[in-house]
Amino acid sequence: MTAAWPSEIRLASDKRTLHVTFEGGESFALAAELLRVESPSAEVQGHGAGQKTTPSGKQNVAISRVEPVGNYAVRLVFDDGHDTGLFSWDILHDYGMRQDSLMAEYMERLSVAGQQRS
Repeated sequence: MTAAWPSEIRLASDKRTLHVTFEGGESFALAAELLRVESPSAEVQGHGAGQKTTPSGKQNVAISRVEPVGNYAVRLVFDDGHDTGLFSWDILHDYGMRQDSLMAEYMERLSVAGQQRS
C-alpha cells in the first residue's frame, strides 16, 4: 500500500493546475508545466540512468484529461499529445513536496541546453 493517499484530485478550470489533497492534510497545487516536464514516462525519464530529457516549450501546456488507473495512479493527458506517464499517489506527493526544487532544476537544465520554456 502506498504511503500517500489522495482525498481529492481536481483539475483547475484553466487546466493548467492540478490540485491534490492527501489524507494526511497536505495540499498541493501542481503546475501542468512541471507535471509535463517531470512526467514519469520513459519519454522524459528515459530507460536508465543519465537518459532523462528536458522538454522545452511547455510553459503553456495544459492538462486535457485526468484518467484514473486502478487505485494507485492517474494518467494525465496533456494538450501537446503526451499521455504516457502514470502519476502514482507517491509521485504526486513527492512532486508536491519538491515542486520548487524540481522547477529550479528544470530551469537550470533549460538554461544549460540553451532552450526556452515557451
